[in-house]
Amino acid sequence: MTADSSMPPGAEPLSAKGRRVPLSLISIYCLPTVGAGFMYLLVALYLMKFATDVLGISPAAMGTIFGLSRIWDAISDPVVGYWSDRTHTRMGRRRPWILASIVPIFAAYLMLWSPPADLSGDALLVWVTVGVFGFYTAMTVFAVPHLSLGAELTRDHHDRSRIFGIRHIGWTLGSVTALAGMGLLIGAEHEGAAEVRSVARELALGVAIVTAVMLAIPALRLRERADFQDRGPRNPYAAFRDVLTNVHARLLIAVTFVEHLGSATMSVVTLYIAQYVIGMPELAPLFILSYMIPSIVSVPMWLPIARRFGKKQLWIFSLLLTGFSFGSMFFLGEGDVVMICVLAAFAGLAAGAGGTLAPSVQADVIDVDEYQTGERKEGAYFATWNFVYKSSTGIMLMVTGFVLEFSGFVPNAPQTEEVKLALRSLFALFPMVCYVVGALILSRFALTETEHARIRRELEARRPVSKH
Repeated sequence: MTADSSMPPGAEPLSAKGRRVPLSLISIYCLPTVGAGFMYLLVALYLMKFATDVLGISPAAMGTIFGLSRIWDAISDPVVGYWSDRTHTRMGRRRPWILASIVPIFAAYLMLWSPPADLSGDALLVWVTVGVFGFYTAMTVFAVPHLSLGAELTRDHHDRSRIFGIRHIGWTLGSVTALAGMGLLIGAEHEGAAEVRSVARELALGVAIVTAVMLAIPALRLRERADFQDRGPRNPYAAFRDVLTNVHARLLIAVTFVEHLGSATMSVVTLYIAQYVIGMPELAPLFILSYMIPSIVSVPMWLPIARRFGKKQLWIFSLLLTGFSFGSMFFLGEGDVVMICVLAAFAGLAAGAGGTLAPSVQADVIDVDEYQTGERKEGAYFATWNFVYKSSTGIMLMVTGFVLEFSGFVPNAPQTEEVKLALRSLFALFPMVCYVVGALILSRFALTETEHARIRRELEARRPVSKH
């Protein structure tokens, strides 16, 4: 048995024992996640505040926009996932979509941060709405095929953790860089709304150009497995029915939803906690950095631990550790800089494990689907998980908007104790509950490494023998 010549290095059949995907290939694959991580985090961290404090849009209106965009995701994510699985070109199934995402991502990101100065009222609201919908849709065109491509690089149980661990590092590095951008925007607030708009416009243009280059490199340089062509689902309804009837996938959907409900609080509420609870808004980037640096540097530590104790067990541990860390933040008060940094570091350590293992486990579940149906539909599966991920973030943005609105929040002013209590509850108690529930659900996950190895052997036995 030999590998097809169009496969990327490292994507050979599993019978090639000891072969790992080369680091050079993984680096090319992961490159776009740096730009995407920057964009996603800055939108999640600062767009709500930019809209309420700079553009003058009400928190409830922004919450509604984010909530409605998640309804649209219920359409766009499955469409991209299904057609990505069904695509047949000389470039493969996934790379044409990554290439096609470049212009929409560029345009939508600029639109978000560059509303014309003379827009106001309903016209401004429409502009921001189109920008939010356009950005998340364009990112879906990139993210679903890109995640699918990562799952296709290898079927090895633990090498997948390595691939997605490095992807997590790339995404988080982009997020760290976004903190510098957020620092520029926060600094510009002292000069007034016009200066914030100017900085936001220039920053968005630079980031959009760099991200476009990052997207183009893997789209043009990677190759895909020829044996996966024409093995996508024939019917979109059947494809997503298979996802929902796969008992392992259904459980992971629940875990993904509650986990990301919890993690979304960090990006959505941190700025408000820094300014209105701790009283040091200028240190918000430090608080987030305290979370992200451990998340990056811990990945090499978690990989051998996952081999020793198993992906599921380590993921459960990470959920519980994150829940404890966030829950302890309920006791934050004015000036508690050291406390939030230490707790954020523990949460970041746990996030390094979760960000590495979740997509790796998801890729294993997709192999179960191939075993049951004979199809390769990574797009349908990752579209479902991507929708769940974005839905949880959108729900938290919507909930935050309405909680701020109805608790009596007043932008750029001292807050009442009721508002501070609402912020601490959103930031600490709610995610703690989410992570504990996620750990309990994950404890029921039944796809073991031994069972996955058996499925892989059976799949390899089904592969036709190729001859030179």
